[in-house]
Amino acid sequence: MKLSWSKKSTSTKRSFSAISKYPNLPFDKQDDDPPGKDQADASVSGNQERPASKALALDEEGLSSSPDHQQLARSFQSQGDKLAEEGKYREALGKWETALTLMPENAVLHEQKAQVLLEIGDTWGALKAAIRATDLDPSWAEAWITLGRAQLNFGEPDSAIASFDRALSLKPDCEEAQDDRRTAILLVKKRKQLHLSGMSTAKSRFVVGDKE
Repeated sequence: MKLSWSKKSTSTKRSFSAISKYPNLPFDKQDDDPPGKDQADASVSGNQERPASKALALDEEGLSSSPDHQQLARSFQSQGDKLAEEGKYREALGKWETALTLMPENAVLHEQKAQVLLEIGDTWGALKAAIRATDLDPSWAEAWITLGRAQLNFGEPDSAIASFDRALSLKPDCEEAQDDRRTAILLVKKRKQLHLSGMSTAKSRFVVGDKE
């Protein structure tokens, strides 16, 4: 899949396939809890550890405001964009990571990083990157959509619904957020059905044993 990357401001949307088209979504199997549930709960509560921001150190050295370093960072970002368009996702991540050392507060880079991490199957990394993007730019609807998709893939449909709601509050006519929100709701319903089915089976076994 090729992604369409933008080098413009955070108000520009990059195309990305809907989460409903992803295989092996949580709750497709009858597992009581999705893999990494405990780790996921920590991400929702906001208690997960995040790497310390390099912004302060950069500011102290005067690098983050240096035109030369800004230009260098944008160069790495542009190289990463081109690699992502060619489907070279890991190479793109390397360029963006370098750009982030120079522009750690760039929400676009964190959001693009989250998209590519989803693409290569690193859902936990995508979740952290998407959270960072929404922290940096909470008024950017597309960042909330990407966060919702990461939460869905990580087994957090309830949190995903909240993220899609946030995106729709900022961009009410966004069809992507509407579609993905419906997918999240279906997954929540499916989880409840599996839970109730498990309870019913357990109860039946108890009744049979009781009669014996």
